[in-house]
Amino acid sequence: MEPITIDGRKVGGNSPCYIIAEIGSNFDGSLEKAKYMIDLAKECGADAVKFQSFRAEDIVSEKGFRSLKVAFQSAWKKPVIEVYRDAELPTQWNEELMAHAKKKGITYFSTPYDKKNADYLDKIGVLAFKIGSGDITWLEMIKYISGKKKPVIIGCGASTVEEIGEAIEAIRSEGNDEIVLLQCVTNYPSSFKNANIKAMKSLGERYKVLYGYSDHSPGHIVPLGAVALGACVIEKHFTYDKKALGPDHPFAMDPSDFKEMVKAIRLLESGLGDKKEVYDEEKETVVIQRRCLRASKSLDAGHVVKGEDIEVLRPAPLNSIYPKHKESLIGKKLKRSLEKGDYFKKADF
Repeated sequence: MEPITIDGRKVGGNSPCYIIAEIGSNFDGSLEKAKYMIDLAKECGADAVKFQSFRAEDIVSEKGFRSLKVAFQSAWKKPVIEVYRDAELPTQWNEELMAHAKKKGITYFSTPYDKKNADYLDKIGVLAFKIGSGDITWLEMIKYISGKKKPVIIGCGASTVEEIGEAIEAIRSEGNDEIVLLQCVTNYPSSFKNANIKAMKSLGERYKVLYGYSDHSPGHIVPLGAVALGACVIEKHFTYDKKALGPDHPFAMDPSDFKEMVKAIRLLESGLGDKKEVYDEEKETVVIQRRCLRASKSLDAGHVVKGEDIEVLRPAPLNSIYPKHKESLIGKKLKRSLEKGDYFKKADF
């Protein structure tokens, strides 16, 4: 699970978590709003913005959805095919948006939903590809994207362990080992009870890939849990206004939410640490809280110490003797006299 590099930024290892603002369709069909969303994401501390590259006719079957009735469609006032058409990002906008993102100092990439868009994104220099959970069984497409030899971030929502393994194998079959596997629950919004954050870590270790979380649950509890368990990538849907019209706005994070999440992640990272050590801020409390060996009564020089001569009390100065060494003092002769409450030192014997 060696780190990978996206746009000069290390992902994985001991590097800070890579945070992606998934803009998706929340630009409302406006190029200027898409740019505005990029600006907002940068201000909120995101490392990257992500859009989606597709044509409605190449991703959904109008006939298929016309005859299919599922819960989420009841909230849409238009047929599914029309909702997808409204969400399309015109292909020619990508280059302009990527240039805008570069100017703002934030990485731009997209999820291609067909080979033509994958080729286009590769041509204009997109530095990483995201494959959504819905395409995890489209192994032909996974191989095609992986063959571009750029980092692949792949969601694994609603997928079995076997399907995930097949997808990872498909990526590696193209000689591409720059993989980040994202645990995900493909519902909008998803529930906390099904977040299964630990699965992210076990999958990463099983397939020896970097791992993270694409989260659709409210707030940032799940992202924080994921980062604590080693997530190197967090992806959250992002909007300028949760009350805006559109299928993705209501469950996305607004700028206030996103900024709070980034701040919380960075604060958590600062406290994760690695190896146990004693810190400067503890050096005073360790004296106050620890106990040492003290004289239970006045003792003259030359006195042979007995067990009843010793009591174990706080504080414990740095040159005092800790309780674990009590037995080693018994039977030794004092070189100096001690008053009740004085602490024993090594130099006393």
